[in-house]
Amino acid sequence: MAQRAVWLISREPGTPFCGTVRFSRRYPTVEKRAKVFNGASYVPIPEDGPFLKALLFELRLLDDDEDFIESRDSCSHINKTSVYGLLIGGGELWPVVAFLKNNMIYACVPLVEQTLSPHPPLISISGISQGFELLFGVQDFLSLSQKNDTELNTKLNQLPDLLLQACPFGTLLDANLQNSLDSINFASVTHSQKQPAWKVGTYKGKPQVSISITEKVKSMQYDKQDIADTWQVVGTVTCKCDLEGIMPNVTISLSLPTNGSPLQDILVHPCVTSLDSAILTSSSIDAMDDSAFSGPYKFPLTPPLESFNLCYYTSQVPVPPILGFYQMKEEEIQVKITVNLKLHESVKNNFEFCEAHIPFYNRGPITHVEYKVSFGQLEVFREKSSLVWIIGQKFPKSMEINLSGTVTFGAKSHEKQSFDEICIGGTAYLKETVSTSDQSGQGKFCSRDGV
Repeated sequence: MAQRAVWLISREPGTPFCGTVRFSRRYPTVEKRAKVFNGASYVPIPEDGPFLKALLFELRLLDDDEDFIESRDSCSHINKTSVYGLLIGGGELWPVVAFLKNNMIYACVPLVEQTLSPHPPLISISGISQGFELLFGVQDFLSLSQKNDTELNTKLNQLPDLLLQACPFGTLLDANLQNSLDSINFASVTHSQKQPAWKVGTYKGKPQVSISITEKVKSMQYDKQDIADTWQVVGTVTCKCDLEGIMPNVTISLSLPTNGSPLQDILVHPCVTSLDSAILTSSSIDAMDDSAFSGPYKFPLTPPLESFNLCYYTSQVPVPPILGFYQMKEEEIQVKITVNLKLHESVKNNFEFCEAHIPFYNRGPITHVEYKVSFGQLEVFREKSSLVWIIGQKFPKSMEINLSGTVTFGAKSHEKQSFDEICIGGTAYLKETVSTSDQSGQGKFCSRDGV
């Protein structure tokens, strides 16, 4: 669970509010979540001044606070939990975790992921216990080896960087702030190179860069002279950079294999600092020619800590990995289907899975199927009016497989049956999905009506 805000307040009798806010931190992203979760009972985090006055009033720490106030001081309102509700701007800010220790008030407001009216049981709000853990961690850090106000001020100045490491975006990761202090090089923080707000910490350890490339081949085959078949590769390059330093500079270079097709339509992550203009201007809309940029593709960048998608791209391939033929002929309540699939010789005959889906739209449930399959097995989904041809993890040695059969349908049921405005009559398709360790592919083979 997260915290909406954190405060450190020094107790100073004689000052206007009998206290001074020495440190405060708000988390806007958590505040937006609180507004959604709390609904009509939501009360925004106030400015430091109104919060200080309301908290000192609730803790009865104001100098002139001698009057009896029933809502705060009666026997029925004895507080035993250090969790308070502050009246601010006509609403109640709840729950506020606060306690006084060595003339320093430690306070925070945990996120509650539900409405606050009525107040839910404290035991059901995990953010309260984490709020105490955070405040006790801050208290231990401030009291450790503290001898005078100069050392206290030094530690207060270190808190923003420590909470960035120990409690990023309001979520507590490590309550021992001394650990965070040991892992942060403050000399580098005070260097002219400032740590950006989007980078919540730095990496310590063995430097390494991991890169993975995922490619999907999308194909549409019609087996008609008047309609051209189409196919395209869509790729994603994913990176994880474990490198020391605040803003390490990395250049990742991609090279094409022998006879590889140039990359096109390249979109890069915002952390990429510059690009060759030839990379950006290569587009699949333009006709392919010998002048197309074929690499190497270099990406200078300043990586984030987490895994990220370095770039997306498209590319052309000479032929689809699987060539297909699909024919469907309709005869009253029956359709006759013929499917032929052929694996191209350049493709490795070893898959994670391979299957073909044959949907039948705008028809009733399947009542009977007669079929002959040369390889794999056929599953019938009667209510969904579809067939699934499970091919498995490889094609036979011939690299070619066939399926033929007759499918009989019952009466239509508009409530359950699939409907499509395009797939009417003899207009239909077969969708094949195949995944390998090198690539994944998806192909659609549009039917011929056979008439």
